[in-house]
Amino acid sequence: MIPFNKPYLTGKETQYIEEAVKSGKISGNGMFTQKCQSFFEEQYGFQKVLLTTSCTDALEMCAILADIQLGDEVIIPSFTFVSTAIAFVRQGAKIVFADSLPDNPNIDVSKLEALITPKTKVIVPVHYAGVACDMDPIMELADKYNLLVIEDAAQAIDSSYNGKPLGTFGHMAAFSFHETKNIIAGEGGMITINDKRFIHRAEIIWEKGTNRAEFFRGEVNKYGWVDIGSSFLPSEVIAAFLWAQIENLEIIQKKRISHWHYYHAGLKKWAEQKDIKIMSIPNEATNNGHMFYLVCKSIEQRSTLIEHLKNEGVLAVFHYISLHSSPYYNDKHNGRELVNSDMFTDRLLRLPMFYELDVESVVNKIIKYE
Repeated sequence: MIPFNKPYLTGKETQYIEEAVKSGKISGNGMFTQKCQSFFEEQYGFQKVLLTTSCTDALEMCAILADIQLGDEVIIPSFTFVSTAIAFVRQGAKIVFADSLPDNPNIDVSKLEALITPKTKVIVPVHYAGVACDMDPIMELADKYNLLVIEDAAQAIDSSYNGKPLGTFGHMAAFSFHETKNIIAGEGGMITINDKRFIHRAEIIWEKGTNRAEFFRGEVNKYGWVDIGSSFLPSEVIAAFLWAQIENLEIIQKKRISHWHYYHAGLKKWAEQKDIKIMSIPNEATNNGHMFYLVCKSIEQRSTLIEHLKNEGVLAVFHYISLHSSPYYNDKHNGRELVNSDMFTDRLLRLPMFYELDVESVVNKIIKYE
């Protein structure tokens, strides 16, 4: 069976983990943590980077930093992972769900302004499949209404919009290093901060609400409990694993993007014959090779295609179920129809994507579908 995902190991992960263990500093914010954070700041121009134990944790940090209070409204796309919403729900926010574009799961920016009320505090664009949302008009709306923008860039490492890296547009952003992502740490993530107002407090929240980081830099002579927070920082073991991946980022990206283009070229004619839409990249966005998906003409077609591929030894999966229709939030949603989000829920199909994938074999098996 060709799996949907297979974690890629560079060969240096265990070596760096051993180095971290032997260093005597494995609890977090040691050498490997600082190397990873410095790389992302220098490579992509983030003002401040803090590694986290997951992208969910990074989003929860964003929600705390945004000072979300009971009754504040946060606009997010319905077609996203639950972490995008739950980080703000935990702070007491009311989630206002936005629809997707008709030809792309990303948020439909043309419908955003109508969702803004005096209670709106944050817009959370999700860069689905690592493909950039239309950030310029989002930031214009944020400026117009004095809102914060928090990018959910879980899938968007090494991707950009009009030549600028994703995660640098919003006031804050969250990335994932889960084993299904381009570079991985098993579990792991990072928060990127682009507004200086939030940098100092972010370090405190990151360190369980203490000014411990300042103490170890010699900026204060003792540390204590000064704010809310949690244990958001990962151990050095996770950071060491991630560093091995970072060192091979260019190689990993080249291979994944090559797989993406093989899918696109190999399936284009077949998809047209089957009335299936294949993933495309808008002109203003770049392709980071995170994912390749199909949009079937119906849920029935998707089900039969999944079954066909299973019989051929290929695991392909559908993705999110619209959050507005979830058991937890259905009775809290205002009843607005989100037709495109529901369409992607029923019809989007993700194909296997990982470094060592035999993409030619997968394409050959797909085009056998009648």
